[in-house]
Amino acid sequence: MADVVVVGAGIIGAACAEALSAAGVNVLVIDRGAPASGTTAAGEGNILLSDKEPGPELDLAIASRREWPAVLARLPEKVADVEWEPKGGLVVATAAPEPLAALAAEQRSAGVDAQVITPADAFELEPLLTRAVTTAVYYPEDAQLQPVLAATALLAAVRARGGEVHAGVTALSVRRSAGGHVIGLETDAGVIPCEAVVNACGPWAGEFGAAAGGPIEVLPRRGMILVTAPLPECIRHKVYDADYVGAVGSGEADLQTSTVVESTRAGTVLIGSSRERIGFDDTLKIQVLRELACKALLIFPFLGDVPVMRAYGGFRPYAPDHLPIIGPDPRIPGLWHATGHEGAGIGLAPATARLLTELFLGKAPHVDPTPFRVDRPAVTTITETGVGGAEDGGAAPESGSKDGGVVSESGAGRRGAVSEGAAGLGGRGRSPGVAGGGL
Repeated sequence: MADVVVVGAGIIGAACAEALSAAGVNVLVIDRGAPASGTTAAGEGNILLSDKEPGPELDLAIASRREWPAVLARLPEKVADVEWEPKGGLVVATAAPEPLAALAAEQRSAGVDAQVITPADAFELEPLLTRAVTTAVYYPEDAQLQPVLAATALLAAVRARGGEVHAGVTALSVRRSAGGHVIGLETDAGVIPCEAVVNACGPWAGEFGAAAGGPIEVLPRRGMILVTAPLPECIRHKVYDADYVGAVGSGEADLQTSTVVESTRAGTVLIGSSRERIGFDDTLKIQVLRELACKALLIFPFLGDVPVMRAYGGFRPYAPDHLPIIGPDPRIPGLWHATGHEGAGIGLAPATARLLTELFLGKAPHVDPTPFRVDRPAVTTITETGVGGAEDGGAAPESGSKDGGVVSESGAGRRGAVSEGAAGLGGRGRSPGVAGGGL
């Protein structure tokens, strides 16, 4: 019998499983799809301190940035290359410099290395930047990795320690004892006996929580990314405009875009970012892609001559107060949650996993768990009884999954080619649309 079953094999579920197994806990991971095929597959691999204001999330991010090298060091050697690049981040402003400098000062007071630099210094770091830059802040601690490689490497570490990973298994609810404690996970393949269940279902975590008797407020927030054709090295850091922090922290449901541009080891350039709460609508929207492209040109004008190879989108797990949900559910003994990281899951995964493991084992937490607790008003309402009784296994949600079960990290938006041999971002193609033309 597994000590813990983790539901969701994305980066958060994989990190939790790896941390638990490293501490000697017997872990089994399930996912209704393939590991790392959902939100994680639709991510950029950001590990950022630069996009967070002082507060609990930044504290978790600082701890997680310190934790990532330690986690990577204990991975099996054959899977340890996850394209880790501590390349640093550069935030640039093309308007009044004071707001960005003020944010950097606040971040420094919280322990972030945030270096205000001149435009000339910024051009030394990124020679192809627009000359309209008025100020910039350099964040040497920002980093990047390949999220699918990272998640699958974490799961390989779980297997190497005797744990199991089962793909194609849909979680339906939890089975509880007469006293109300979790004694198993109900799945479409039968009951998996266990002492605890970790809900790491990403954007689908709210639906699984409800089915398990512990509803939490987690909603999908759609994001889209453009991918260029491979280029020689031309963008050396992760580069964002000064509006990025505000967009990350916004709770608006309507479309918001801000610029983040970065290169990958393969030479492609990733261009984001968008945020929009539209349920699980995975339509690739031309107007969103066009807006991303136009804003990217304001930071890197040379991209106007670069072909767009494809675009993709996915769903981020959004919590109303913009804080992750990490810890035990007081309504259902044995049910744990690790979700709500929105677009920061890659960066926050190691500290999330370590914190959950510390709480599970009764050890002193390395960060204050209070801001992330399950029973905070923004994400849950505690009642006398949960949704669904003991022993009956609860019920699968009625929506959110094509097969009636909800609960995997998989299911992110469609990843299709947007333009094969397209003209550059500057719109010199035969149409202002995407297929065959510029954006």
